[in-house]
Amino acid sequence: MNAVVIAMPGNERLADTLAAQLAMDRIAATVRRFPDGESHVRVEGLIHGRHALIACTLDRPDDKLVQLMLLACAVREAGARSVGLVAPYLAYMRQDARFAPGETISAQHISAWISRHVDWLVTVDPHLHRIADLSHVYSIATHVVRAAESVAGWVQSQVRQPLLVGPDEESAQWVSDVARHVNAPFVVLAKTRRSDHVVEVSVPDVERWRSHTPVLIDDIVSTAGTMMETMGHLRRAGLAAPVCVAVHAVFAHSAFDQLLAAGAADVVSCDTIQHPSNRIALAPAIAAGVRKLLPVNG
Repeated sequence: MNAVVIAMPGNERLADTLAAQLAMDRIAATVRRFPDGESHVRVEGLIHGRHALIACTLDRPDDKLVQLMLLACAVREAGARSVGLVAPYLAYMRQDARFAPGETISAQHISAWISRHVDWLVTVDPHLHRIADLSHVYSIATHVVRAAESVAGWVQSQVRQPLLVGPDEESAQWVSDVARHVNAPFVVLAKTRRSDHVVEVSVPDVERWRSHTPVLIDDIVSTAGTMMETMGHLRRAGLAAPVCVAVHAVFAHSAFDQLLAAGAADVVSCDTIQHPSNRIALAPAIAAGVRKLLPVNG
């Protein structure tokens, strides 16, 4: 394959896996900060005339986006025929509306910025709510990898008699998809967000599922407030301690420890963001998505 993969710092494992699965060469890059806080990047290998892929998951995005932009420019200026981005976690998708006067719709601006610097994008389950499709904000070719089948495989192998639980309406798309693969019952709750850290979740109707193990599934777990509120309802309803599954383990501050302290039987995540809870590998599915977009024949 006439292509190379380059890792942004912290994404070396993903880049190595993609290189192995796609028979791509690994090219090193230097990405660092000057003492004044500005960034410096340098491509260390031969890229001229080859297609290039940058691996960079975008949790904590404000620390990464400038360096990613500069690296994409450096790769293109080194003669790459095309520049792609594999970002398993895609940031700024939740800021998809103007919720108060004076705000901006960040999803539109960040996607436009990324679209100017790369030719295609592969990501995993972006938070699509008011934005129905990535093509509504990204002007480049995109491919969305679905985690549901991989999550379902883990649930089937690890949880006896699961009841899948979506903590809010936005989680319904993921929970229902996993339930279809597992052939298990599911319920979806209603959520009202009061602030960044305060949420209220409807009391679920779970009386008939007392013999099941609840499995809470959400795409993004950041403060974990929604999951902890849901866990409290489930425990008060007499259900067993729940298993919590996150597609994207953002886990801001002490959220992971708080979930465990709140009584979660287990906390598991996909490996879109490196975290000790990673137990669901998505690299094969991501590699399949790259094959769909990488222009190896051009």
